[in-house]
Amino acid sequence: MDRPSAVERLLREAAPHEVFDVVRALIERRHGAVAVELLMADYALTQLQPVGVLPQTHDPVPVHGTAPGRTFSTQQPHWVHDPAVSTVTVYLPVSVRGDRLGVLRVQLPVDGSDVDAEVLEDLAECAGALAHEIVVAERDTDLFLQARRAERLTLAAEMQWQLLPGRSCARPEYSLGAQLEPAYAIFGDSFDWSASADELILTVSNGMGEGIEATLLTNLAINALRNARRAGLDLAAQALLADQAIYGRHQGQQFLSTLLLRFHLPTGKAEIIDAGSPRIWRLRAGNVEAIELEAQMPLGMFEDTAYTPQHFEVEPGDRLLFISDGVYDALSPAGEKYSLHALARAITSTRLLPASQVPRAMLQELLGHRGTGPATDDCLVVCLDWHGRPATG
Repeated sequence: MDRPSAVERLLREAAPHEVFDVVRALIERRHGAVAVELLMADYALTQLQPVGVLPQTHDPVPVHGTAPGRTFSTQQPHWVHDPAVSTVTVYLPVSVRGDRLGVLRVQLPVDGSDVDAEVLEDLAECAGALAHEIVVAERDTDLFLQARRAERLTLAAEMQWQLLPGRSCARPEYSLGAQLEPAYAIFGDSFDWSASADELILTVSNGMGEGIEATLLTNLAINALRNARRAGLDLAAQALLADQAIYGRHQGQQFLSTLLLRFHLPTGKAEIIDAGSPRIWRLRAGNVEAIELEAQMPLGMFEDTAYTPQHFEVEPGDRLLFISDGVYDALSPAGEKYSLHALARAITSTRLLPASQVPRAMLQELLGHRGTGPATDDCLVVCLDWHGRPATG
């Protein structure tokens, strides 16, 4: 029977706020490391920030154009040799099931410019074990969440980020990535996902209103959907329960636009309920097209709304983009909607990026379209790459 590794055992025994200290001490002892640093990705996914005591005493590291940023983006370890001080700095991804948390930076004394394969394997094991433990530790300490902040979150944004499942995940059948902007001041847009052995359920929501009221509405809807999903109800019943919860609270004065999807992982067959404004674009064989759906009432608009799923199928190699109206309705200084031409160009230009990187890249291109003016709405992009179930036998 396989037993937990030494690093896993040490991490399980550590206090939540000490898990990185345990990894750092272990690497220093095993490999004589000169320095070990954990860099966490900020909420905007634009910089990496060292874990430590607030206020931040170190400058953040940009994701773009830096050595640790390269590892964060590619999710591959690499190292940089500094012959002046006879050291090699190794950068390792700190990720859990495709969700990118940050980068572990380890400076090692070496004679040459390479890193021993066994050393690299051990460091990768430490980084992987640390990532899993961070996810658990965040229930009991603010240390790692504080390191993700390049600036103070609004209260509405604090509530929204705590609601989300993560920002990316991956399985053999699919890869997912998502991002919200403005990262430090979001309020109504949200996404959620959950997978079982044979199903992936995905929701993409656009709540009406601003500030705390929008966030409270989204929290009510997402938790109602989760409650129905975890009770084993089908997609139509999930929508109905959430619709009743919102209408019961707001009597139609507030409502939530939502896409609800359920994918059958072995076949790619899917059902979808289009209850509002988030929309779907598909990239298939290099062609971009908007997926037209039967529009149904947003959740909570009317009492006892009946929802009917539609059916469609995804194929290996398909990329689906789920996009909120804050993106596709954004106007250029000349008054042109982003969805008219620029959105298709952005989908095409990001086609070679992995799903985890696509939302941030597309939102960056949106800034170029919109110009320097402030955003008038939340912006949400979710990217799903469908690989299909690998053949067995």
